[in-house]
Amino acid sequence: MSVLLEVNDLHVRYGSYEAVKGVSFALAKGEILGIVGESGSGKSTIAKTLMGLQKASGGTILFARDRNVASPLRGVVPSMQMIFQDAVGSLNPRMTVRQTLGEIIEFSNRRIIESRRSGTRPLTRRERIQAFDNSIIRLLDLVGLSSAVLDQYPREMSGGQCQRVSIARALACQPEILIADEPVSALDVSVQARVLNLLRDLRRDLGLSILLIAHDLAVVKNVCDRICVMEKGRFVDCGAAAEVFEHPTSDYTKRLLAAVPRIS
Repeated sequence: MSVLLEVNDLHVRYGSYEAVKGVSFALAKGEILGIVGESGSGKSTIAKTLMGLQKASGGTILFARDRNVASPLRGVVPSMQMIFQDAVGSLNPRMTVRQTLGEIIEFSNRRIIESRRSGTRPLTRRERIQAFDNSIIRLLDLVGLSSAVLDQYPREMSGGQCQRVSIARALACQPEILIADEPVSALDVSVQARVLNLLRDLRRDLGLSILLIAHDLAVVKNVCDRICVMEKGRFVDCGAAAEVFEHPTSDYTKRLLAAVPRIS
């Protein structure tokens, strides 16, 4: 598989504190890679650095363009979008689902929407509104929501619905990579499973690559192709998901596995 994202010897500091201490990994096209560790291990810092929300102190981040040519990450952020842990908090409380998704669609497709249709005439205001609504409904359908939520505000929806809207918002930019930072930690167990299954379906249906960040190995066990276990800013175990679960090499990973609930 072709590599879309390559991170080499990444270091991130907050003042004198080094949160990420030289991690390296690659994300292939169509792959789900899990980064797992306890709070404060540095995994969310990696996500923020990839998105340009935090400055790297050292190392390189490369995004593979067409023909597998590596280029600096700067300038290609629309190809990579982030799903935040606090789905409700990440949505504007004063904007409906229609407004939230419509804003992103307008931004990312402005040239297309404002162009002449088949070289004839400009779209009328009514036609533009209908085009927006059709695009929004397609996005909602992708994440398993109906048009009934179009005019709802975040406070009127459940946590699972807000997380699905958050995923739809990320998909509006037609990214190649989704970074999901603890996307199910604030949800009930039954809702967690549905959201994780949704991410797996999106990988299958859209060919997305997903970087899934979690603190619970049980969350990533049946979703990820590969797993990197992170402790105190470093990767202590990396490999195929089955290999990490069956043959962990670090004591830290063994402790995390021991904490996974088992049903006898």
